[in-house]
Amino acid sequence: MEKDALLQCHEKIRPYIHRTPVMTSRLLNELSGAELFFKCENLQRMGAFKMRGAMHAILNLSPDQQQRGVVTHSSGNFAQAIALAAASLGLPAYIVMPSNAPTVKKSAVEAYGGKITECTPTIQAREATASQIQQETGATFLHPFDDHDVILGQGTAALELLEDFPDLDYLLAPVGGGGLISGTALAAHFFGKNCQTIGAEPFAVDDAYRSLQSGKIETNTTTETIADGLKTNLGEKTFPLIQQYVQKIIRVEESEIVTAMRLIWERMKIVVEPSGAVPFAAILRAHPFFEKKKVGLILSGGNVDLTRLPF
Repeated sequence: MEKDALLQCHEKIRPYIHRTPVMTSRLLNELSGAELFFKCENLQRMGAFKMRGAMHAILNLSPDQQQRGVVTHSSGNFAQAIALAAASLGLPAYIVMPSNAPTVKKSAVEAYGGKITECTPTIQAREATASQIQQETGATFLHPFDDHDVILGQGTAALELLEDFPDLDYLLAPVGGGGLISGTALAAHFFGKNCQTIGAEPFAVDDAYRSLQSGKIETNTTTETIADGLKTNLGEKTFPLIQQYVQKIIRVEESEIVTAMRLIWERMKIVVEPSGAVPFAAILRAHPFFEKKKVGLILSGGNVDLTRLPF
C-alpha cells in the first residue's frame, strides 16, 4: 500500500535529510491572491529535494549491493544527491555526466566524493556509459526519477508540508522527469484533505502537458529553457502516476520564470533555481484559479550558477 510505503520511507530517510522549513510571504500572497506555503527544498542537503529519493533508493539496497556502490547518470542535482547520499553511508558512487553539465554541479559532485565519467550530451551516451560502468564495477544503477523508491523519497517533501499544513487546497510542483510531481501527488492523495496536485512546466519543454493530452509519453524537440532541471521526458513509472493523480499542468513562459525567480530572491531572501520558481510562475499566470485558496509549492532546489544569473 503506497500510503504505508510513504510513511515507512519517511521514517527510513529521516536521520539523513533536513526537515526543510515552510516559508510564507505576505507580499507574494497579495500578488497571487492566494495563501502560499513554500516548502523550501532549496535548503535541503545538497540544495535540492533529490537528496530524499537518492537516500531512500540507496538505503533499500542489500548490504552486498551497497558495498559495490551505485551508478547513475545526471546533469546536475541527482548526481549531487547520489554522491552525497553514498558518501553519508561510506559507499562508492559513479556518476555519468554530460560534457555540457554546469561546472558548478560537476564541482559539487566531486566535493561529495562522486567519481565522474563524462560523456557526449545525449541520453543514449549517458545510458551506454552508465551500463559500461555497471559491468566493470558491479555497482547498482539507480535511475534519476523512474524508480519506485526514488518517487517515494521525493514524495516525503509534500508529506512533511501536509503534516504542517493539512488543509491545503492545492499542491504545486515542477515537472521534469516526473519523480517529484508523482511523489507529491501520492502524498496529496493519501494525506491531503481533497488536496489536488497541479504540475508546472515551461512552454519550451511542455512534454508532460502534451503527454497528458495524447495519453502517451511525448518528447521535446528543443531544450531551450532556463529551467535546466526540467528538460527530461517522463518515465514509464512516473507517467501513469501523473495520469492518475495529477489534475492538470500549467505552462509558463521563460520571462514568467525569471520574474517569479526574482520575486522569490528579492522578497523572501532565499536562493531558488529557475526550475524551483516555475510553480510560483504558474500561480502568477493562473492567479484567478487560485484566488483565496491555500496553496503549497515545492521550491525544488537552489543550485544556481551565480555567474549566470538571468537578472
